[in-house]
Amino acid sequence: MTDPHRPYRQLARNNRLANRRLAGAIAALQPGEWEAPRTSFFPSLRATMNHIYLVDRFYIDALQGGTLGVSVFASPEPFPDPAPLAAAQDALDTTVLALITDAPDLNRPVHIHRADRIQTETLADTLMHLFLHSQHHRGQVHAMLSGSTVKPPQLDEFFMADDARFRADDLAALGWTESDLA
Repeated sequence: MTDPHRPYRQLARNNRLANRRLAGAIAALQPGEWEAPRTSFFPSLRATMNHIYLVDRFYIDALQGGTLGVSVFASPEPFPDPAPLAAAQDALDTTVLALITDAPDLNRPVHIHRADRIQTETLADTLMHLFLHSQHHRGQVHAMLSGSTVKPPQLDEFFMADDARFRADDLAALGWTESDLA
């Protein structure tokens, strides 16, 4: 029987690994590049990475039964510097992975506190939305890094067994092994 939680665990681990790689690239930026105006949905690397964090926080709060709702967006860029943002993002990524690791009921309702209503979705759909939203904006960050002094990191060497050699250092740094990905 196939484990229905496996894809969600894989996506949660991929999320953490991709965010770690982006944080490493961003840490190597020259002064001024982090906040420099760029062409994208959000006008800078700083704005986009903060947006990823805030939306993750919004949905993770809902996944945990919280009611913070749109108040998480009160400050659109709570982290002016990349290092504290990377640490806060890693904490969120760790939280989401822990939620999945406990093999929750993927059909359980999640109550998402919007400005004018409480939206109810399944855990499975909320997780999928969270992962795809982050992936979408990480792609924008990747493109923006192309216009900086830092080479964008590879973000898609995670699921295939043949890519193990490309992720070995990242897995070691995260305390994971290939068997953790199964």
